[in-house]
Amino acid sequence: MDEVKTTPTEQQKILDAIAEMEKVIVGKHREMILLMTAMLSGSHVLIEDVPGTGKTSLAATMSRVMGMQFNRAQFTPDIMASDITGFNIYNRQKESFEFRSGLVMCNLLLADEINRASPKTQSALLEAMEENKVTVDGVTYPMPEPFMVIATQNPTGYVGTYPLPEAQLDRFAFKLNMGYPSPQEEVEILRARRGQNPMDTASQMLCAEDIMEAKKKVAEVKVEESLYTYIVSLISATRRHKSLSLGASPRASVALMRLSQAYAFLRGRDYVLPDDIAALYRTAVAHRVILTQEAKLNHLSVDSILDEIFRSVEVPYLGK
Repeated sequence: MDEVKTTPTEQQKILDAIAEMEKVIVGKHREMILLMTAMLSGSHVLIEDVPGTGKTSLAATMSRVMGMQFNRAQFTPDIMASDITGFNIYNRQKESFEFRSGLVMCNLLLADEINRASPKTQSALLEAMEENKVTVDGVTYPMPEPFMVIATQNPTGYVGTYPLPEAQLDRFAFKLNMGYPSPQEEVEILRARRGQNPMDTASQMLCAEDIMEAKKKVAEVKVEESLYTYIVSLISATRRHKSLSLGASPRASVALMRLSQAYAFLRGRDYVLPDDIAALYRTAVAHRVILTQEAKLNHLSVDSILDEIFRSVEVPYLGK
């Protein structure tokens, strides 16, 4: 009797892609889950850490496994906004201007060391990240689908860096820290790289069509009415807290809802639970708020304040 072959679901395809990425990137399962969550919700991610912790490798591996058109922009003080968005150049043969697309015209843009570029160049990404389009000389050009920005930055204490403005930070769904690997994980990294780079052996598991199909499924994930109130309560509480000079914006509420839909999808559900929101709340909000000067002097942390807010907001239960 012939074996019946079943077609993997969109969720299983994504999980298989994560498993393939883990052959290259060691010990970063949570970071990969959060990256996929952001991608499926149409969001972008900022990764901050010291050099050499795998930020660039993670983005490059993701693009290879997901079958996404990949561009890397090395942000330096001399890079110009037109290098990112594109520019018009005069064609003498046709006697007209032609648009030359910039690095942003791809499925996955790695904005490497974004805080080394000038604020003007940093802001060139704002329209693309928010509206999936760029405008050059009054003409608007749509971005390819899917589109995602993974930006990396070194801590702002490093020489020659420019802190990202709040308006740009707010456009990132997550701000992640890679962290150093454990000694056992670092030994595994050495063993895997003794010969060839393991990234060269990573297989493509998905294509753009697969990702777009998964994103459609994510958009269909149900969110109960009580969870809208729960999200708004968590976000609006940051605006009233005495230790925060800047609270999270309504954009944060929308982002948390969409991220929760994607997170639920990755767990095989077509509905969001309060646990999904709880799992993402701190990572999705911490970079969007600012401590007061008094809170800094008292050595309070954003995470501790968000924990306090999280415990103070009532969790909705089914039937309540």
